[in-house]
Amino acid sequence: QASSGAETTDSPAPASSEVLELGRRYTTWFYADSLDRLWPVFSPELGAAVGGEAGLRAFRAQVAAQLGAERRVVDERVTEDGPARTYVRQAEFENYGSVVEVAWALGDGGVVQGFWVRPRREAAPSRFLEYETKTPLRLPFDGEWAVYWGGRTVEQNYHAVAVDQRFAYDLVVVRDGRTHTGDGTRNEDYNCYGLPILAPGAGVVAVAVDGIQDNRPGVMNASEPPGNYVVLDHGNGEYSFLAHLRKGSVRVRAGDRVSAGNVVGECGNSGNSSEPHLHYHLQTTPVFGRGEGLPAQFRGYVADGEPVERGEPVRGQRIRP
Repeated sequence: QASSGAETTDSPAPASSEVLELGRRYTTWFYADSLDRLWPVFSPELGAAVGGEAGLRAFRAQVAAQLGAERRVVDERVTEDGPARTYVRQAEFENYGSVVEVAWALGDGGVVQGFWVRPRREAAPSRFLEYETKTPLRLPFDGEWAVYWGGRTVEQNYHAVAVDQRFAYDLVVVRDGRTHTGDGTRNEDYNCYGLPILAPGAGVVAVAVDGIQDNRPGVMNASEPPGNYVVLDHGNGEYSFLAHLRKGSVRVRAGDRVSAGNVVGECGNSGNSSEPHLHYHLQTTPVFGRGEGLPAQFRGYVADGEPVERGEPVRGQRIRP
C-alpha cells in the first residue's frame, strides 16, 4: 500500500467543479512526474508530512514501481466535509490487481492539504447486516448534532472497514457550517467540547476509563485509541462504546447501573482523535478491538427536520432527540 500525508483539511475550498478539474490536473502532473509544478501547490503542513520535495519524489517513484501505469478510471467524484472538498479517483493499474484510490483534499486557492494513494477500502464482512437492535436506544446526547461519519458504506463511514466498528458513528456539533469557532487550535473552540454524553440505553457499566489527557487539535494519541471511554452492558449481548471523553469528566464506574439518558461523561478529544467529537458504536463484547459490530438503530429521533421512529443515522444528517 502506498500512502502519503494527512487526509484532512479545514480551510475554505473551491467549488466542486473546480475541485474536479484541479484533481484531474494534479493527478496528471503526479503521473507524469511533473513535480516541479505540483510541489508549489502543497500546503506547508503537507509538505512537511511527506518529507519535503525529496519525499514527494520518492513517493512518486514508489507508486510508479508498485502500480505501473493507470489503465482505466473506474469512478471519480468530489466529496464534501463541510467547507472541505476532496477529489477522489478510483482506477485500475497495470501492475495491481485491485482498484486504487487517488485523492486530493483541497483548500483555499486549490492548495493541496491532503493527498493519498491507496487500495480502495472495502467494508468489512458482517453476519449482522439484517440484525435488529434489541436495546431501546436513544441518541447519546441532547440538542442537535451532525453525523460526521455514519452509515454502512465506506464512503459514508470510514469505520466500516473494521469488524468491531462496522456500524460506528463519529458525531460533532456544527454551527454556521463549522465544527469550531476561531482557528480551532484549542479544544474549547469546538462546539461539542464539554457537552454532556448520555447513556443511550439502560445497562451496567462494564468499563469506565478516565485520566487520559485530551489532545491538542490535530495531534492524535494512537497508543490509547478510545481515550477516556465508557462501555455499557445492556444485558442482551449488546455493548455500547462511548469514546474520546474529556479527561476528568467520566461520572460512572464499573458496576454502576445506569438508565437511558443518564450522563456518563462529557465530549472530549482524548485517544486517537484529531478534534473533539463523540465516537459511538455497538458491539458483541465489552472489549475494545475484540468483537463484532452491531447495527445501532436509535428510536424516536429527528433527522434533518423529519421524525424517525427507528433508524440508523447516516453521514451528513443533522440529528436530535
